[in-house]
Amino acid sequence: MILAIDMGNTNTVIGGIDEKKTYFIERVTTDQSRTATEYAVSFKNILEMCGIDVADIEGAILSSVVPPLNSVILTAVEKVTGIRPLLVGSGMKTGMNILMDNPKSVGSDQIVDAVAASHEHPLPLIVIDMGTATTMCVVDKHRNYIGGIILPGLKVSLDSLSSKTAQLPYISLEVPDRVIGKNTIDCMRAGIIFGNVDMIDGIIDRMERELGQPATVVATGGLSRFITPMCRHKIICDDALLLKGLLILYQKNK
Repeated sequence: MILAIDMGNTNTVIGGIDEKKTYFIERVTTDQSRTATEYAVSFKNILEMCGIDVADIEGAILSSVVPPLNSVILTAVEKVTGIRPLLVGSGMKTGMNILMDNPKSVGSDQIVDAVAASHEHPLPLIVIDMGTATTMCVVDKHRNYIGGIILPGLKVSLDSLSSKTAQLPYISLEVPDRVIGKNTIDCMRAGIIFGNVDMIDGIIDRMERELGQPATVVATGGLSRFITPMCRHKIICDDALLLKGLLILYQKNK
């Protein structure tokens, strides 16, 4: 088993995975004020809670979109396991060409998602990751990573709407029963939820037109299971996509 860690802007996901199965997936808050020791305590508690023996961990790998915390997380994992994790970054073997103006600028989470999805699904691919930001990246039929889009995530959009308007409250994110809301809260929920549903469908249409053919669509991220079932396109949800990609990259680069 390896420890696969994905550090996002809001949450850091830690999971145990090997070729046979995913043993656990847990989340802790990404906090730049925390020390390596504080993260180490969190990781140690997660392993104990999930019944994982440290001796069973043979390696570790980290994907991060928060560079200031990279050394903190690497040190925390080493404190708990005695293993220095691999860090996803430029120069790492991925098995695909990154056809971008500046390949080094592509988020490591997007690369990891694309590697995992292209390993399991027919090409071309559109990979959606719904987190703090929503990203949609494209892998063409030749296994080239050719680009994508980045837009505000659902919660970012909702928080911005509430914070920038005097009369709109902060609300929980729930799927409304209808598009036409009968009160302010339902109107806000309908706008955010159905607006994102139709936006994703519309962007998929545009991406497929640029590709010149239909694409397999795979989604991951905490909010994907709420949104993608309402889309008119067939979208495969995989909560463990990033961990699978990290396992593949670990095996290619260990």
